[in-house]
Amino acid sequence: MREDENGQKLEPYESLVVDVPEEFASRVIDLATQRKGDLHIMETKGEMQHMEFEIPSRGLIGLRSQMLTATAGEAIMAHRFTEYKPFKGAIPGRNNGVLVSKGTGPATEYSINKLQDRGKFFVDPGEEIYTGMIIGEQNKPGDLVVNIVEAKQLNNMRAAGKDKDTGVAPKILFSLEECMEYIQADEAIEVTPNFIRMRKKILSEEDRKRLERQAKA
Repeated sequence: MREDENGQKLEPYESLVVDVPEEFASRVIDLATQRKGDLHIMETKGEMQHMEFEIPSRGLIGLRSQMLTATAGEAIMAHRFTEYKPFKGAIPGRNNGVLVSKGTGPATEYSINKLQDRGKFFVDPGEEIYTGMIIGEQNKPGDLVVNIVEAKQLNNMRAAGKDKDTGVAPKILFSLEECMEYIQADEAIEVTPNFIRMRKKILSEEDRKRLERQAKA
């Protein structure tokens, strides 16, 4: 991002070229336009639709994986920088809130299974988590703080046997690029040699609520 001589915000733009089977063309157009892309060329080449868009560079973050998912892996996508042009406004982010860890320790299969109706998880049972870490996506707007380090209190061997088959869904894996697209203004990405994690910038739930009250005052 930079400014011109009149103080107007400028951002980098790119030429995005997508070749895709005709049946998926509308999905590609929807994805690109949601990210402030403008369709300039669309033509048929055999069984493929050739499309050329002008799109802000920030609109490309995470787009490749979404494009491949929407087109069953059929999209061929390339892009290159063209020029700086006026800032095109905010790109819509995610609609749903996140699940935030209330405690620190290993995630338990019992807790994840109990909370699966609340959303999808980004962690597996046994994975070390910490307070304020983003551990999943809620099924609806708004963040939800949950405890997934709680262990089931077992009274006998029969109960212990039942806990082995809880049907926990596999975690959702994010690349660094997908994390960059996913996080909101109050969130951050933690990158280590072994993990890519998302977290709240302010880890304490109490501190987050206090700042929220101050902002509303």
